[in-house]
Amino acid sequence: DSGLPKLQLEKSLTKIEVTISGACNVLEQLNLPGVSNDNGRRAVATNSCRAVTTAGPPTRVIGRDQDRDKIIAMLHEKEYLCQANIFVYDHEKKCKEEKMGSHFDVVMWIHVSQTFDLDSIFREMFEGVTGKACPKFNSLNVLKEKLEDKLRGKQTLWVLDDVWYNIKNSGDREELQKLISPMNVGKAGSRILVTSRTEAALVTLGAAKERCIPISKLDDEMFLEMFMHYALRDARVSDHDRRILEMIGEDNAKKLQGSSLAARTVGSRLSETQSVEFWRSQKDQDLMNDTMGALWWSYMYLDEQVRRCFAYCSIFPRQHKLRRDELVKLWVAEGFIKTSKPEEEMEDVAKNYIDELLSASFLQLGGKEYDHDRQREIDYFTIHDLLCDLAEEVAGRDCFRIEKGFAGEIPPDVRYIFVGTYDREMLTEKISRLHNLRTLVINEVICVKSNECELFASMFTMLTRLRKLRVLKLQVSGYALHTFSFPDSIGQLKHLRYFAFEVGAWTKLTLPGIFTKLYHIQVADFGACVRLTFSGGKGMMNLVNLRCAQQLKHLNKLQGKLQIHGFEKVESKEEALEVNLAGKEKLTELILSWDEDSCSPEVQAEVLEGLCPSKYLEVLEIRNYNSMSLPNWMMGNGGPKNLRVLNVT
Repeated sequence: DSGLPKLQLEKSLTKIEVTISGACNVLEQLNLPGVSNDNGRRAVATNSCRAVTTAGPPTRVIGRDQDRDKIIAMLHEKEYLCQANIFVYDHEKKCKEEKMGSHFDVVMWIHVSQTFDLDSIFREMFEGVTGKACPKFNSLNVLKEKLEDKLRGKQTLWVLDDVWYNIKNSGDREELQKLISPMNVGKAGSRILVTSRTEAALVTLGAAKERCIPISKLDDEMFLEMFMHYALRDARVSDHDRRILEMIGEDNAKKLQGSSLAARTVGSRLSETQSVEFWRSQKDQDLMNDTMGALWWSYMYLDEQVRRCFAYCSIFPRQHKLRRDELVKLWVAEGFIKTSKPEEEMEDVAKNYIDELLSASFLQLGGKEYDHDRQREIDYFTIHDLLCDLAEEVAGRDCFRIEKGFAGEIPPDVRYIFVGTYDREMLTEKISRLHNLRTLVINEVICVKSNECELFASMFTMLTRLRKLRVLKLQVSGYALHTFSFPDSIGQLKHLRYFAFEVGAWTKLTLPGIFTKLYHIQVADFGACVRLTFSGGKGMMNLVNLRCAQQLKHLNKLQGKLQIHGFEKVESKEEALEVNLAGKEKLTELILSWDEDSCSPEVQAEVLEGLCPSKYLEVLEIRNYNSMSLPNWMMGNGGPKNLRVLNVT
């Protein structure tokens, strides 16, 4: 009881609310780094039409100079030039290497892992040597021969990372020997650098024991330097507070027992709240006494929704290449993204979740790979093995992964499944009965032979029994599959948000009209299909939740009037070209719309340049266009020839 009259109390509370709201608005406008809520968790901000960044800590190599110099010297040795030499250093504590590009014709880094697949690794090697996508070959032997043709006569350095060997499994030895066999055609002086947790894997590959190098731990001084590199990055504190933070940081570093991963994650977490009070309050946490405990501590300080998104990543295999756009689409489809304001886009919030995981070192930048759809290189991310263990633990029975050689039972209440190896019998007899399943991702390309078309169609029909599916993703190959008509039962997947049925250009797909009853669909991806027949007609207007403009790419039989809203979500000319408006020759009226004042005029102009409509278009309306620039196709360089009405507002 405040003792104040009710009316006066209401006025006071209103004044406090206005003050708090104003303060929040100021903080948002300033976009101050490291703004946290009262429990030390970092506030996850959202921004519209923002530039995509990778918010991970800056990379820096610290310590182990002697180990590095020893390995580089061995790589340059002139003895053994007639054979590929094999070296090792401990996988858990490996250090960065100097660039070796000037010494070798080809340098490749390949993550092998515990359950590696020769076909996938040889394809990755082929793409690394040629810089082009690896074609689909008839057999592993043909692929190996093509790879050897590209390697023949070249001096190469292979880094085979995270190689495992089970001494009780005789098949492991044979598979590892096959793994390095393409190196036999290389030029003298080629090298293989292998990282492993055990010496047995290296001996199996043919390495002499004296050439197996265990990497020493960082000394205390170097470890502290690394920890403080993450903990005090971008520090904006007084000299007095910095000295105190350094003393507290030294105590924290001692508890982490030399774990580089723990130093990175704990340091990154502390860097978000660089206050003496917070650092002191966390110094004596018992969780800090071992690596997994430190990871748990860092995990608990993530925002609740970010934690959920991280746990979901446990469905992917170890060292799986995670793409930003793919994660965003999946998280949105699963309903993991929460917005606090009407104007916030879920995709923008999801991108900020990724930035939060990068900043906390739960995701790490893995490298770049070529995106054939965008025709440019894009970043991909990976998750450290120990963090994968953590993700699996917090996900529990909700997430499940089926990889090569799996012969166990699938939890009946599982929600999210990643299938690494296609097995039709498993899909029809086991997975189709998982009535609580929300996600089914089949990662291996399904190769349909001429005598298997009906079996494949039957299998797909059985998958439509999974009525709670939100995500269904598969890739289909095989020239035998000339046509495929989706069954009407696809209309029973009322909760479906993300549907990917990726096929080659030679396959004709037919969507039934009932597809327009999937009101929640956000992503519909048909791969390279250029012959997509859709009998939905006017029902297309029901699909109001389609969020990816490129899904219109192959709907070239659309007729009459088409309205497309939400171009503020499109960020480049290349993305706009994916809509392929020029190929929709039966359209007579087109309306293109941005949200008012949602994007810069420069971005709008670039996007409109990629939205050139068919030459047969008669009516064109462009709404909320703020740029003073008009696209080239409006100036007579292509574009509509029979335009009767043009309205730009």
